[in-house]
Amino acid sequence: MASSLVSSFQARSAFLGDRNVFKVSSTTPFAQVGFSSKTIECKESRIGKQPIAVPSNVTIALEGQDLKVKGPLGELALTYPREVELTKEDSGFLRVRKTVETRRANQMHGLFRTLTDNMVVGVSKGFEKKLILVGVGYRATVEGKELVLNLGFSHPVKMAIPDSLKVKVEENTKITVSGYDKSEIGQFAATVRKWRPPEPYKGKGVKYSDEIVRRKEGKAGKKK
Repeated sequence: MASSLVSSFQARSAFLGDRNVFKVSSTTPFAQVGFSSKTIECKESRIGKQPIAVPSNVTIALEGQDLKVKGPLGELALTYPREVELTKEDSGFLRVRKTVETRRANQMHGLFRTLTDNMVVGVSKGFEKKLILVGVGYRATVEGKELVLNLGFSHPVKMAIPDSLKVKVEENTKITVSGYDKSEIGQFAATVRKWRPPEPYKGKGVKYSDEIVRRKEGKAGKKK
């Protein structure tokens, strides 16, 4: 079916003030527009596709989507979402694979591969996080199952130490948190730091040993 299309429009120049009329005519027939659907495959996670080595002193128990890892330092468990699954190869390596091709599955792929590797390393070697107290009078001690912090408040801060963690204090200002659950270590260390985060002017506070505090220049006094 062919039809002629005639369109005209008027344009007025803002600078010249003249008036131009353009006419466009076409006898091209209208084309029928069609849409095609195709499945877009998500890219495989660079981290998720890496295999996980299992040491000889670690026991793996896999039942459906539930994983239990037991080692010389402790025992951990993890439940996988339906988007991913864990398989054990004949070579002894663990591998996390996607069960569906979705964006969420791609995200879960790398995440649960990292969580699984942290479990295996945690129960076999363990993790640790170090903090440093910076400030005059700032100090820390371990009293039984409590970490006592003196951070310039009117009273000392007492924190209960979880049974799965070990806390050691050296030179009254260096705190080492160790254990087999990396997430629990990180959460406890973050809670300690939260009591007195390092301020940017003098650097006073509780900071991680590898943390770099960006310093600011203080306000200069009024010149006479």
